[in-house]
Amino acid sequence: MPSPSVAVAIPTTGRPAYLDHALASVMPQARELGAEVLVVDDGPSAGTRAVAARHGARCVTHPRRRGLNASRNAAIAATDADLVCFLDDDVEVVPGWLHALQAAAAAHPDADALGGPVRVRLEGRPPAPGDARLPPISALVREPDEDGPIDRLWGANLAVRRSAVARFGPFDPSHTMPSGDEEEWLRAVLAGGGHVRYVAAAGVWHRRAGRDATTRALSRAQWHRGHAARQADLRAGRAPGAAREAVAVARNVAGLLRHRDPAHRWTTAHAAGRLHEALTGYAPAGPATPGQDDFLAGTSGHVAGRRAHVLRAHDALLDARVRRSGVLERLDALAAATPRQHVRVVIAARPQHAATVDALRGPLSSLRHAVDLRAEDPAGRPRFAVIEDAALDADGRLDADWLLVVDDDVALDDGFLDRFLALAVAAELDLAQPAHRRHGHAAWPVTRRDPGSAWRQTTFVEIGPVTLLSRRAADVLLPFPADAGMGWGLDAHWAAVAAERGWRLGIVDALPVAHLDAPAGTAYDRGDAVAAARALLAERPYLPRWEIRTVARHDDVPAPPR
Repeated sequence: MPSPSVAVAIPTTGRPAYLDHALASVMPQARELGAEVLVVDDGPSAGTRAVAARHGARCVTHPRRRGLNASRNAAIAATDADLVCFLDDDVEVVPGWLHALQAAAAAHPDADALGGPVRVRLEGRPPAPGDARLPPISALVREPDEDGPIDRLWGANLAVRRSAVARFGPFDPSHTMPSGDEEEWLRAVLAGGGHVRYVAAAGVWHRRAGRDATTRALSRAQWHRGHAARQADLRAGRAPGAAREAVAVARNVAGLLRHRDPAHRWTTAHAAGRLHEALTGYAPAGPATPGQDDFLAGTSGHVAGRRAHVLRAHDALLDARVRRSGVLERLDALAAATPRQHVRVVIAARPQHAATVDALRGPLSSLRHAVDLRAEDPAGRPRFAVIEDAALDADGRLDADWLLVVDDDVALDDGFLDRFLALAVAAELDLAQPAHRRHGHAAWPVTRRDPGSAWRQTTFVEIGPVTLLSRRAADVLLPFPADAGMGWGLDAHWAAVAAERGWRLGIVDALPVAHLDAPAGTAYDRGDAVAAARALLAERPYLPRWEIRTVARHDDVPAPPR
């Protein structure tokens, strides 16, 4: 059988030094076989583009980060090669790697996916006891190390046939966790009668260099990979309970105390990350069908039972961390330097929540800014109609600098408005919201409080429970569409409008909102809300679930406006 045409694709996100090394090892082999080399810049990054150009690789750039699987799909769409050979940006291929994959694909036309060994290389540090037995980063070597069928491969060294993508579908772009991203696709191949083959001669070195190769850095990375691995297991329906995760931590701690070597630190960190995810994480969303349910979060957002106590304790720890960090004091200083603003605050205030609304008046007051707070009883009217009537003038325009829409069943901390507004002004945000507390009803993972940041730039902001709009955003987004219904899907449409117009969106983790009254969709028929959202978005652009994410994390507040 003739050899298939080949392309090499390297997805990357802002790691030009690693990419430079990977391309240096790949390009001679690609030129020998006449293979195209693609770099998918999931960022974008000027450094990435410069490295790709220097090596003569074609660069496909995403205007905003979309995730590893979306980058793989973009690479497949950007080439017509029969075999697309994916590499991570932190590998070095062995001599003959590409030829071995091409030859194996020609010799085994029934192989839908092929890959070879992934071995670990830590540069700048001596080998530690147990490195080979307990590698700190992804490794895969078949035993015996010889060609043959295999039931798993790693995305760091994975070749897929174009025909297999046509048969089994693309990689799931909603899977954005840094672990298990290729596993679902390979499982679908095997479940559908496809074949996966190991090619012993097609090996790569999985590298860590400089600070990334220190025991501390590798342990930290394993902690995060433990979180991701737990979520991948949840998606696959094979995650053990928290008690079993705790037993695994205890066993690893015992091994660490016995051996006291770096390898056991890595496995202990991984197990601890899994346990932390089991106690404080949330069930990941399942796959979404484009055009059907990809505007939904895919999770219920409901918090109850024993985990609620753990999440309340987690919130208390995070509150203490924020107080110790001095972020609130710096927000107060930023507020003092913020020019006077005119803010229209609107609450659709149901009578049964009168006490909650009264409690909100303090956090929503200000001595610095002109605040016009309007709490209106819906009296049976749709919520969006109440907001419009209270927020807009007779010409349907916002006659204020900002519109802050607040639900009547939330709790905010004192000083909220001044701090929140100061950050929005300094960060030049057009749409913003406070993050949800870890213990609270929130469906979208991106809106939940991020323990490691003061605020984040995101691609998405919810319509409620607390949403801030700049005047220019309100001029475009309001009045609400007549067919908005309960508003489901409208924030996904707003996100697409924001991306088109270059607006900045943000979520403030240092000022979390407590939303505990009831999860979304419990006061009305969920099926009707979903149907209305489908109709709303049928003729409007929107951002699908897999493009809703954090763009950048910030551990401190912005500088005051000049």
